[in-house]
Amino acid sequence: MKVAVRTLCEFAARHGDLDFRYTPAPTSEEGIAGHQAIQAKRGYGYKSEYSLTGNCMELKLSGRADGYHPHKNRLEEIKTHRGDVSRIRPHQRALHRAQLRAYGALLCRQENRKSVELALVYYDTGRDKETVLTETARADELWQELETVCRLYKDWAEQEEHHREQRDALLATLTFPFPDFRPRQRQLAETVYKNSVKAGTLLLEAPTGLGKTLGTLFPALMAMPAAKHDRLFYLTCRNTARQLALDAVDKLRAAQDELQPWPLRTLELVSKDDACEHPDKACHGESCPLAKGFFDRLPDARAEAVQSKEPLNQQNLAKIAAGHDICPYFLAQEMARWSDLVIADVNRMFDQSALLHGLIRQNNWQASVLVDEAHNLVDRARGMYSVQLEQQRLLKLKKIAPKPVKAALDRTARAWQALIRDHGEQAQPVFLATLPPQLLGALQAMVSVITDYLADNPPDLALQEVMFESVAFMKLADSFGDHSLCEFQRTGRGRASLTIQNLVPADFLTERFKAAHAVLLFSATLSPGVYYRDLLGLPEDARFTSLPSPFSAEQLQVQFTPGISTRQVHRESSLQPIAELIARQYRERPGHYLAFFSSFKYAKEVSDTLSQQAPDIPQRAQQPGMSPEQRRQFLAEFQKPEGSVAFAVLGGVFSEGIDLPGDQLIGAFVATLGLPPFDAWHEILKGRLQQRFGEGYNYTYLIPGLQKVAQAAGRVIRTPDDRGVIWLIDDRFLQPGVNRLLPRWWFSGPG
Repeated sequence: MKVAVRTLCEFAARHGDLDFRYTPAPTSEEGIAGHQAIQAKRGYGYKSEYSLTGNCMELKLSGRADGYHPHKNRLEEIKTHRGDVSRIRPHQRALHRAQLRAYGALLCRQENRKSVELALVYYDTGRDKETVLTETARADELWQELETVCRLYKDWAEQEEHHREQRDALLATLTFPFPDFRPRQRQLAETVYKNSVKAGTLLLEAPTGLGKTLGTLFPALMAMPAAKHDRLFYLTCRNTARQLALDAVDKLRAAQDELQPWPLRTLELVSKDDACEHPDKACHGESCPLAKGFFDRLPDARAEAVQSKEPLNQQNLAKIAAGHDICPYFLAQEMARWSDLVIADVNRMFDQSALLHGLIRQNNWQASVLVDEAHNLVDRARGMYSVQLEQQRLLKLKKIAPKPVKAALDRTARAWQALIRDHGEQAQPVFLATLPPQLLGALQAMVSVITDYLADNPPDLALQEVMFESVAFMKLADSFGDHSLCEFQRTGRGRASLTIQNLVPADFLTERFKAAHAVLLFSATLSPGVYYRDLLGLPEDARFTSLPSPFSAEQLQVQFTPGISTRQVHRESSLQPIAELIARQYRERPGHYLAFFSSFKYAKEVSDTLSQQAPDIPQRAQQPGMSPEQRRQFLAEFQKPEGSVAFAVLGGVFSEGIDLPGDQLIGAFVATLGLPPFDAWHEILKGRLQQRFGEGYNYTYLIPGLQKVAQAAGRVIRTPDDRGVIWLIDDRFLQPGVNRLLPRWWFSGPG
């Protein structure tokens, strides 16, 4: 069994506290230059990047020490840093020393030495200063230590190998948890299985009612042995979808032979805010009791977690963490390395510092990636690769900043003022063709000064916040191109902002998709597939498949209104006919209806008109900023026998992701095409998408809008027994270019 010394030590030789306090660190370029500077000083006979190999406890170990001087019998490990060396965290030092002593054991065996001088060299790149910690160690004691570490790793690795064999045996014969598939669900499962085994990238449009969660998880799990997949990641855009995936795993588990083990480790990753037990404390051992001694107690917690017969959802993992007095959030981060199925938000794979993408690269995994509700990924990814700077934060910091950094802050403040002089007279946002060089230069210098200051002084949270915000901005500034837009806006004195807004996430996501072995993106609304392929950066050979709906047009009446326009200029004249239409439909068939509009204002105007015309028809309305409890109460009303018309905003929380089968919802009115506003931002987006893909209007306005319409209308028919009506209220729905983008099953029988 092959293992790198660094991997070995990271697993078995970490000790001490969890510590996420900021410590200044060199850039990767500075780190490389620092290593080279030290190595160049060592003189004749010194061997850089010294390769070491050896066998210990049936493990084939390999590594590369930073330097070895045979004449001095001195082995070096170089670590670059910035600032006072005493601020390097104890758990980091312990890991550095363990790695050096492991190298020392291999060197003594490889070079037949009875002892060796070990030098841990800490090099401050900012001051060109070395701090050298030396010790002389005997070969026998080093080897004894190495055997202890290797035994821990070997026992774990053998356990993992046995687990993999059991897991693959289970998955190869996985049983579907119901006597029969739903209509079209077998076709869904077969499509997913083939894509996994063939290592494909597939956009799969699977209409509502197929049972997509179970219908994708079951075949993807079953394909893991044949596809030789190490891990399966089920990624969602909503927290509630994670629970649906966990429920599907529970159903699969319940369907298996009770006498057989269930060797499938399922992990739910939640946000730090949701997992944290002490939100009022900082993430280090001097503040949080669950960070104190974290790495000392991690092995036992990890061992319990991998032996757990229950899925490692948020509650179960928190229980294990509590039993060992460690942080549940960082226990989950560790368990992501050892879990077969990880259920998480899409940001864990696609954002700039995504955990799962990092683990794929680090471990060379073959991973299968499923993305639920993938129609949301374009907007989610745009947010992941956008960043904003605020002038006000800098001005507040200037008032309290320590003297050594004031000059750098003043320079940045002057750069802001220059930007305001050039662009700040307008009340509307200003879109810049390039990033302002004066401000970028000032930010870079400011970050350097703050970093040097923090290297030698106690932590300063206000300084750190401004520095982190600036670093995030500069990181995206380095890759700025036609995929993004720079927006400047001034909203008042001392209140200006500069934003890098991503327009085309494809440039950032392409490498993420390439890292996966098989990719499935699925949703009820993924047409046209080329739109998602282009904007998400999927490979050219990515396929698109649309499965026939299990429902028929007889279940759904789709009604058009050729005489009504909801365009802005016709908004006022539309109120009366829309209210009349809603009243007529409700009286013909009383029950629960949703009425979707482009804004809260428009919805209220129609609601008020309906109240005047038909005060007997019960009404209620979505309100801006509803709390989770208010949302639950709003949805609970649909379960009452008394009907009502519920007014909502298209694209809001009630237009997708809610399930109202049977008589809970018998109809929907959609009084908008869902088109984004025709403002300067969207017009620039249209121009960029036209230039790049030749589909400016469709990609900017029509497809995103009609996707919202289809999602909202999809709330009406949820089961084969449902019957309902959809009113598409705008004459443009009858235009061929619009009509062709609506779901085909609305107008024909089941496929």
